[in-house]
Amino acid sequence: MGGTGRPAGRRAAGELEGQVMAVLWAADSPLTAAQVLERLPGRLAHTTVLTILSRLLEKGQLTRQKAGRGHAYAPVRDEATQMAEGMYQLLEQGSDRRAVLSRFVSGLSDEDEQVLQELLRHPDPPKRA
Repeated sequence: MGGTGRPAGRRAAGELEGQVMAVLWAADSPLTAAQVLERLPGRLAHTTVLTILSRLLEKGQLTRQKAGRGHAYAPVRDEATQMAEGMYQLLEQGSDRRAVLSRFVSGLSDEDEQVLQELLRHPDPPKRA
C-alpha cells in the first residue's frame, strides 16, 4: 500500500467519476462508453466505464440517449454549475457559515480574491447549460 492507505494503483473513491465527468464536460457532444474509455488515462475495462456511467446516470448527473446499439451520455449541468452546487451543499453542512466563508476566502490566491471581489460588485448573469 502507498501512503494514501489504499493499494498502489487504486483510485480514491469518486476519482474515476470525476475523471469521467471531466471527459464529458470537455466533449462537444454526447459520448458513448467506448469514446469515454479512449479519452480516460490509464487502462480500464469497458465494463468499468459502463458502471461509472450508470452510477452517474442514477445520481442524476448525466442524460442518456440511444446511439446505435448502445447509448451516448452527456452531463446534465455544465462544470461550473456542478461545482457551485457542490460548494453550496458543503456550505449548508457547516454550523457556522461565517467561519466557513472566512476560511475559504482567507485561502484564496490574490488572483482568485480579485475575481471574487469583482463578481461581488458585478455578478455575471447565470449561463444556461
